[in-house]
Amino acid sequence: MTSEDTRNTAPTVLLRSDGDVDEEILAYARTKIDAVVGRPGLPAVSGVVRIVRAATHHAERPWSATADLRIGRRHVVVLAEEATGPELVDHLQDRLRRQTDRSAHNTHRTTAPPWRGGPGTSDDGTDPHPA
Repeated sequence: MTSEDTRNTAPTVLLRSDGDVDEEILAYARTKIDAVVGRPGLPAVSGVVRIVRAATHHAERPWSATADLRIGRRHVVVLAEEATGPELVDHLQDRLRRQTDRSAHNTHRTTAPPWRGGPGTSDDGTDPHPA
């Protein structure tokens, strides 16, 4: 969760802001981020989400966000830019959900082949099932 809750079971995602970001947008972002990272079945999540509002008035997309998260053993970085704060948070939530879904469901793990000590070899390095 993005709150300053100290329980060990909750995901630890800090929410930071730069520029003229009001509390309403931060509260909305906390709600949306918590909905993504607090889902059951997701590995441990930790990291930082930064929301920035540019001071330049001529910028087409003055709102930007960067999420730098650790989901289980995977590193996920999500970037978003939008014209308004609520649009940015919604866009960030969509991208975070896609990336966390990928991380949670992509459990492909490579194992070493038998000749490199992977499954199928005995302790002495010989093949237990000779051809």
